[in-house]
Amino acid sequence: MSGEQLVHSERRRARPSREGIVRPDGSNRLNVLGISASPRRSGNTAVLIEEVLAGARTEGAEAELFSLAGKDIRPCDGCNACFKTGSCHIDDDMAAVYEKMAVADGIIFGTPVYFYGMPAQLKALIDRTYAPPPGGGRMTNKVGGIVVAAGSVGVVDVVKDLYFYFAVKRMLPGGWLGAYATGKGDIQGMTGALEAAHELGREIVQMAAQGFQFPRGFRRAHFAYGTHTH
Repeated sequence: MSGEQLVHSERRRARPSREGIVRPDGSNRLNVLGISASPRRSGNTAVLIEEVLAGARTEGAEAELFSLAGKDIRPCDGCNACFKTGSCHIDDDMAAVYEKMAVADGIIFGTPVYFYGMPAQLKALIDRTYAPPPGGGRMTNKVGGIVVAAGSVGVVDVVKDLYFYFAVKRMLPGGWLGAYATGKGDIQGMTGALEAAHELGREIVQMAAQGFQFPRGFRRAHFAYGTHTH
């Protein structure tokens, strides 16, 4: 084993535990969650995410796909009750995906581009993570990745919005990739994009294995001042 491999191996063994995260099965394996925001269950977005998750599994991680297709995830209504009760009062499918997000070490957001931005399904999910994560989990110190399927322009706009989300949640931004595929299943013939997706999955796991932690004692993110903040 080379010196570089030995250092990497030692880092894996010395990886700090994720405070507040308790896996239902007691496993110590890294957990990667892929979220497909496409209304198509098996469209280009899902194909890309599945390849990312396959790459994550080659690194020994547990990997799962959660599709928002057909799910009932309503918009945040801004009531702020969650900060008094500890949970959102809206009874829908958000609870199921939020529980998975709270225990994941890496989260891959996969999305098509609608009107040069993310679709409503993904925006609703993001807004609902305003509520505290369930079960003592947290959103900070996870690795975030992005795959975008687009017909033409709009990829960078989606990536920008999701990277701002990572910053607000104090997640470590991982890689991203965009693929231009119009028809359902077109991505299957794009070997370069599929290889890049597979590599992204491996990268996300290796980044998470480093045990990165933001320093404690600081606010989750800094904001613009002079309007609602002072």
